[in-house]
Amino acid sequence: MSENPVGEDADTTEGGSPSDRRDVPDDATLVYDLDPDCTVDDVAEGARYLVTVNGVVDYGVFVDVSDSVSGLVHESGLSGEYAVGDEFVVRLTEIRENGDIAFEEVDPADNQVVRVEHEPEITLIDDLRRGEDAVVEGELTQIKQTGGPTIFHVGDESGIVAAAAFEEAGVRAYPEAELGDVVRVAGEVGLHDGVRQLEVEDVTVLDGETAEAARERLDEARTERAGPEAVDPLVEWPEFEKLRPDLEDLARLLRRTVLEGRPIRVRHHADGDGMCAAVPVQRALENFIEEVHADPDAGRHLFKRLPSKAPFYEMEDVTRDLNFALEGRARHGQQLPFLLMLDNGSTEEDTPAYRNLAHYDMPIAVVDHHHPDPEAVDPLLDAHVNPYLYDEDYSITTGMMCVELARMIDPTITDDLRHVPAVAGVSDRSRADAMADYVDLAESEGYDRDDLDDIGEALDYAAHWLRYSSGHSVVNDVLNVGCDDEERHEELVEFLSGRAARDVDEQLDAVEDHVDHETLESDAHLYRIDLDRWAHRFTYPAPGKTTGELHDTKVQETGDPVITIGYGPDFAVLRSDGVRLDIPRMVEELNEELPGAGVSGGGHLVVGSIKFVKGRREQVIDALVEKMADAEIDEALSSTAAALDD
Repeated sequence: MSENPVGEDADTTEGGSPSDRRDVPDDATLVYDLDPDCTVDDVAEGARYLVTVNGVVDYGVFVDVSDSVSGLVHESGLSGEYAVGDEFVVRLTEIRENGDIAFEEVDPADNQVVRVEHEPEITLIDDLRRGEDAVVEGELTQIKQTGGPTIFHVGDESGIVAAAAFEEAGVRAYPEAELGDVVRVAGEVGLHDGVRQLEVEDVTVLDGETAEAARERLDEARTERAGPEAVDPLVEWPEFEKLRPDLEDLARLLRRTVLEGRPIRVRHHADGDGMCAAVPVQRALENFIEEVHADPDAGRHLFKRLPSKAPFYEMEDVTRDLNFALEGRARHGQQLPFLLMLDNGSTEEDTPAYRNLAHYDMPIAVVDHHHPDPEAVDPLLDAHVNPYLYDEDYSITTGMMCVELARMIDPTITDDLRHVPAVAGVSDRSRADAMADYVDLAESEGYDRDDLDDIGEALDYAAHWLRYSSGHSVVNDVLNVGCDDEERHEELVEFLSGRAARDVDEQLDAVEDHVDHETLESDAHLYRIDLDRWAHRFTYPAPGKTTGELHDTKVQETGDPVITIGYGPDFAVLRSDGVRLDIPRMVEELNEELPGAGVSGGGHLVVGSIKFVKGRREQVIDALVEKMADAEIDEALSSTAAALDD
């Protein structure tokens, strides 16, 4: 036979499958050299193929077009003599109903070879059926090496599926495949612990134009599916409408994060508003994670919620989070998580922690209603939602915003959340115009004002004792979100709020005789208490709660503008009513005026806390009092005025 079966001047090029060329003419000069994985779907009658002889009989020769496509060249269609292993060019003359394929030899002169890669039929992950063989095409979102198989998680436009590949016990299968690669995974669909899983036969890493086209398809599909759900807010509130576009963008970002298989880690302030923000978002995201993975346990592995005691992201917290994230990557082959900060995260005090995460390229988003430092934090954030950015204030609580955010992610949870904005508002003493509407909405769901107060107290009490734990089940039962026992919710709230009230009364009795009082030049009352000396320690209520409760009693007693300072060796908690303190600005000024005092902290205009060097306490407190004496009286910030208006 000829040493060059396709002709002396053959031009070998890359090409696609001839299956789209069913009407190839007899005099075509293209010869297709098929990839070994090509199937009968990749061939067409009338097309020419480079074949290899696999058998010789009296009536002709059997030839292979690929590993799975073979046929006969009858002696009547042969021009030369061939042995097993020889190559020559044929034309496919017929594909019979029984699957037999007939060929005839053709003149190789002036032919050009086109290499044909196998293009398998791709099955969407959402369409996988147990017992069927399938090929999926998507991005590797997780690679976990177990003591047995390697578990690849593959995500396409419809979902994410686990694929188990076994090389040998504990040995990495397909080591060329890396996190983020676009791959084709072939295998049989089975079940593992009741969840759909591919038993891998082959993993192919795509490259070049094929990979680029797949990424474009995935990006387009994920962008469309990540779009937030169109929901009307629970109450009409013009001020809130300013925030809607930012919340929609964040909902889109979070849904996209789930579709990409990236874990999500939530940090929230450990108080009533913080939990009212975090629990709805957790419920919405866990539902969406389960939908994408078709695995009821996926949310447990890909979502983590933790409280933060301080109203900013402390280095202690970020160190724990980063260690957890790096362990997850090392042990479970996960991507580094998306960090979502709720009811904290907007201030300059957060930036050291953010810069630490920047070394690992972890995305961060914030929903907060504390007075922000956008110039400091925005360059480090992927999204920032805060009412102050739109000339609103802390009256729009984080819980109110996050209920709407959660509904944009998963509107099916709406009925579980109608009372939550009112609980958030009561917990944070919101004076928002919408509070009355939120309270009315809660009442329509069976929660009167006393119920809202009790739930808020129970949440604070639970948060105190949970410390650094999320308390998932207890918090959900107290808030009655995802609680499957209404009676248990009511009994739990009654018990916890009752214990909280008892402990608050005992604390106030302990400090009452030791509260210092003076009247400032503005006629505002100033109350001071040394919590380190006179309050019960290491129990409920904590210093912030103690100061707040003391402050509320003095506001009720006087009906006048009131400022309260509760302080310890190296901290002070500040509350004001009817006085515009602007605590974040005071912290900035104290840092300038008292170098070396180490003043840090912040909060709202009327609520905040600061830390300082222990030996400079007297100077810091005295300087604070001087600033408070100059603070402007503002009846709009008075709770007694608000009560009279109601």
